[in-house]
This record gives sequence, structure tokens and C-alpha cells, in this order.
Amino acid sequence: MYELIQAVGNSYYIQCPAKIGLVRLNEQDVCLIDSGNDKNAGRKVRQILDAQGWHLRAIYNTHSHADHIGGNQYLQKQTGCKVYASGIECSFARHPVLESVALYGGCPPTELRHKFLMAQESAAEYLTKDALPEGLEMLSLPGHCFDMVGFRTADGVIYLADCLSSAETIEKYQIGYIYDVGAYLDTLEKVKSLQAKLFIPAHTEPTEDIVPLAELNIAKVEEIAERIAGFCETPGSFEEILQKVFDGYGLVMNFEQHALVGSTVRSYLSWLKGCGRVDVEFENNRLLWKRTDGGERL
Repeated sequence: MYELIQAVGNSYYIQCPAKIGLVRLNEQDVCLIDSGNDKNAGRKVRQILDAQGWHLRAIYNTHSHADHIGGNQYLQKQTGCKVYASGIECSFARHPVLESVALYGGCPPTELRHKFLMAQESAAEYLTKDALPEGLEMLSLPGHCFDMVGFRTADGVIYLADCLSSAETIEKYQIGYIYDVGAYLDTLEKVKSLQAKLFIPAHTEPTEDIVPLAELNIAKVEEIAERIAGFCETPGSFEEILQKVFDGYGLVMNFEQHALVGSTVRSYLSWLKGCGRVDVEFENNRLLWKRTDGGERL
């Protein structure tokens, strides 16, 4: 774990739970794409850099989830590097409690205030094209979260962040976190059309052909959406639908899973409503979700 691997030319990645990209800018300077999940990850990255005699110029965050920005603060303090994040992700990197707030929908309880959901805050700056070194291109990949981005290097390597899950992850966890289902599906279609020498997703192995994995992820989203719509054949509250999702996929609920899966199910319901496949009604001061005759069946 935390092994430096050369992908193509000056494009590398560090093998760890959420792969960290590394691009050599010249003989001495490098930049990172994400920073790992916590201070310990940051320390291991610094040891790799020191062993190579490399200087860290900047960290470019793909998005603000804790396993991708957790090493920011440590590495920034140790090296003086810049940290950049796009759009809303920058605000979340500056104020990590926003992640738990977004998941919970209010002031989060202590059970949702831990390092797996809340990274240490970092002095992130807004990521623009002008902040990128020559040869590094930013790719908009929204859906998994608000303003997630990937990066293409001059070597033809594309770092895809969290826009795809491995077949093993899908089989084990069934429902991956999604903020915007429609944007996520659009991103997966975009990914299918990209050309690269090597694709590096954060949570599965690099590949030269990303299309089969993208299609697998699309199929899973469509399956989940249809199942949730089916749960609305009999009008039900959000909590009733969420219970059916957990029971149907054999998931075990705790505070964190209620927040993560619950937020994702809300996103599916919003998307299904926008597609005309479900609607809401209010009965005895309860909001009930119901399937409609309209909308396109997948």
C-alpha cells in the first residue's frame, strides 16, 4: 500500500484506498491529484516525495469527500503547496462540516462528525484553468457530488476520481453514493466517449478500456432507479422506501449508512420525479411518494 507506480511518462499514481495521482512537472516539481484520507496518508505521500527528491507544488482535488482531501492540511503545512478545488467543492474543503450537513440535512449529530466524513479543513483556492500547469486539463465529471472533476495529462492519462465503481464494489455494497443521478448518468456517457492511453479511477484498477465498466455502472443505476420506482407502486414515505431499499439489497442500517444511502435514495427520488416516473402526495401531514403512469420506463 502507498506504492508509487508509473502509469505513462510523467504520469504516476500512488496505490492506496483512494488512488492519488501524481504528475511530474519538471525534474524537481510535482503536483498531486487528491491527497488521501487523513494525516497519516499525507505523511506517507510526503515520504514518497522525499525519497524521490521531489517538491510538491500543488494539490488538485477532484472533489471534497474526506478520502480525497484528508491529506491536504498536513501536506500544505509540511510543504507550503497550494491546494485547489472546483466550485462548491472548494467551500467544502475549506469547511468540511458542510459534508455532514449536506448528508444529514441539518446540524449533524456526533455520529456523522468523524474523519471518514469530515476531513481537516484546508486553505483551498478555487480551481480554474489558469491554476493548472501546462499540459494538465480539467474534465468536468459531476454527479457523484456537486462539482467533481477529473484530469487529463499530456501523456494521455485520465484520472477519473469517483465516477465509476468496480464490479466488486457494486456487488458488495450495491448502492454507491450519488448526489445528482441525471448528471451522473451524463458523466458516465461522457466517460465512454473519452480517449486515453490509460484511465485511472480512484477505487478500481487502471484500464485502457473504460467502456465496459462505465456500462456496468449505468446498468446498476438504472436497476436501482427502477427498483425504487417499484417501491412507490404503493404510496409510501421516504423512511418506508428507505427501509425497502435496505431490506431489498440486504444492507444493514446504522447512522452513517442511513445518511449516505438515505441521501442517495433522496437523489434517486428527485430524479425520478423530474423524469415523471414518480410524484408526491400529502396525506395526514405526511409526504408520500407514488409511482405515476407517466415517464419513461428503463
